[in-house]
Amino acid sequence: MSCGKCEKIEEGKLIGKVTHYFDHVGVAIVDLLETLNIGDTIRIIGGEVDFTQEVESMEIDHEKIKTAKKGDSIGMKVSERVKDGYQVYKV
Repeated sequence: MSCGKCEKIEEGKLIGKVTHYFDHVGVAIVDLLETLNIGDTIRIIGGEVDFTQEVESMEIDHEKIKTAKKGDSIGMKVSERVKDGYQVYKV
């Protein structure tokens, strides 16, 4: 049964998972399953958290990067608190 007023929420493509969160700086460590670029829009889902944001900066070993590839473990500033295991989608 469908609802004309209901809006389907698009998760996007699963591209990674949060493996750590540094509360004092608001940075999540994400292990990537796919490529991610500065300017991409991501959605993070886990627990009661579900938010979307643009990727404004990424780092690997404290070096700023513009593109991260599958298998990289990156640090990125996030707009909300996240926890280990939260899923990251590209929308």
